[in-house]
Amino acid sequence: MARSALSRDEVLDTAAALVREHGPAALTMRRLAAELGTAVTSIYWHVGNRESLLDALVARTVTDLGTIRPRGATPAERLVSVARALRRALRERPHLVAMVHERGLTERMFLPAQRALAREAHAAGLRGAHAARAVRALQFQVVGYVLIERNRERAPAQSPAEEELWREETAESDPELARALAAPIDTEALFVDSVRALVDGLLAGAGGSAGDTGDGAVGRGPYSH
Repeated sequence: MARSALSRDEVLDTAAALVREHGPAALTMRRLAAELGTAVTSIYWHVGNRESLLDALVARTVTDLGTIRPRGATPAERLVSVARALRRALRERPHLVAMVHERGLTERMFLPAQRALAREAHAAGLRGAHAARAVRALQFQVVGYVLIERNRERAPAQSPAEEELWREETAESDPELARALAAPIDTEALFVDSVRALVDGLLAGAGGSAGDTGDGAVGRGPYSH
């Protein structure tokens, strides 16, 4: 028996969950209706046809990435917090982000995060081309990092694996380096370290403090949480 009540938000929530888990190809009106326990006609009434539904999901994704808010006591901390939040948002919805890109709305999607970065760059004393460089550098760092993570996750099993390749002789007689490179990667800690180093460099000499660029929970040492 079909449901008697259904909201547009519920349709979009369920459709977004299907796309996140299985990709856009898995999103059919019949499957969506089955997930919601309703009739296909009810889906059409709330969101139109499948293309209209995909357009609505793209619009919602663009809106979601506009909710990123800086956190921290200093501009440097807040710059790092925006980078972390942007990475997290992209990681949580790769298929939806790909749909945004396919519809030519990538720049619109990134604009709120760019504006947040620009405000913190200004607060740190950067202006003009120097502020623009900071915004671009941090955006590229985030996007490039996410792409590398996704590629590593989807790559076939490697033989030999990284831990087999790194020996003392490979590491120029630096056994500690070899052990570290053979160990599993803490991708979150590595990302924070790299962004903190980038922020330090970007803010050096800007008149703002670039010393503590973590967000409180990540400032206790290399690769710590």
